[in-house]
Amino acid sequence: MKQKRVAKLSRFSEVQTAWLFMAPGLILLAIFTFWPIIYSVPLAFTNYSVIGETKFVGFENFKRAFSDVNFIASVKNSLFYMIIVPFIQIISIFMAILVNRKIAGIKFFRAAFYIPVVTSMVAVSIIWGWLMSSNGVLNYILLSIGIINEKISWLSDKDTALWAVMFITLWKGLGYYMMIYLAGLQAVPTDCIEAAKIDGASNFQVIRKITIPLLKPYVFFCTLISLMSAIRVFDEVFVLTSGGPGNATLTSSLYIYEQGFEVFEFGYSSALGLIISFIIMFFSIFIFLFNKKGGVNPY
Repeated sequence: MKQKRVAKLSRFSEVQTAWLFMAPGLILLAIFTFWPIIYSVPLAFTNYSVIGETKFVGFENFKRAFSDVNFIASVKNSLFYMIIVPFIQIISIFMAILVNRKIAGIKFFRAAFYIPVVTSMVAVSIIWGWLMSSNGVLNYILLSIGIINEKISWLSDKDTALWAVMFITLWKGLGYYMMIYLAGLQAVPTDCIEAAKIDGASNFQVIRKITIPLLKPYVFFCTLISLMSAIRVFDEVFVLTSGGPGNATLTSSLYIYEQGFEVFEFGYSSALGLIISFIIMFFSIFIFLFNKKGGVNPY
C-alpha cells in the first residue's frame, strides 16, 4: 500500500511539474490566440468598426462577403496558392533522403538547407524582391543564357507576380519540411531497406516501395500544415506586392488585414476570417478522411 501511495504521489508530482512548465506558454496562447478566436465569432455578426456605434447585423457581413469581388478574388488566389503544396512535399522528401546519407560535410548541407527557415520572411522577401526586380540578378542570368529576350518585372506583372511569390514561399519552406522528413527517415528500420537491396531492389524502388510508404504519417502531417500555411499566406505578399498589381496577388489573409486594420471594419473582417476558417476546416477534414480510408496509415 505504501509503495502504491508513493507511486501515485510521484506521478501526481510529475503532472504538476509538467503543467507548471507549460503554464507560461498556455497563458500566452490563451491571451493572444484562444481569446481573440473566441471573441471574433460574435464580432462577425456586428458592424463593429471602432469609429461608429456597434450594432448586431446578423448575417449581413456574410452576405456582403459573398458579393465582394475583392474577397472572392482573394479566396481564389489563396486556393490557387495550394498548388505549391505537393511540390514542397515531393522536393523536401528527396532533400531529406539526400541529407540522410553518411557522407563528408553532410551536417553543413543540413544547416544550409535549413537557414531560409530561420531567416525572417521580411528579410527574405526584401532580398528576393531585389533579385526579381527589372534590373535584378534573375533577369541578368536569364538574359545571359538566352532564356528570355527582354527584362521581366516578375513582381509587377499580373501574369507572373503570384507565381513569383509562390516560388519564394516554396524556397523558404523546403528546409522546414525536410527536417521533419529527415526525422521520419531516421526512424525507418534499416533491416527493411537492407533486405530489399539483397533481393535486388534498386535505390529508386527502395524509395518508392519502402521509404515513402513508411513516411506516410509524416506526409499526412506536413501536407496538412503546408495546406493551412498556403491558404493563410500573408508576410511575403504584404512585403513584396501588397496584393498588386490589381488583385493579382491579393490573398485572403491580406484582405482580412486590410479590412480590419486599414478600413477599421472589424466586424466584417471577423466574418471574412470565419469564412476562411471554414474553408481550412473543410480541407483539413478531407485530409483526415483520406487518412481514415487508408491513404495514410500510422506505423
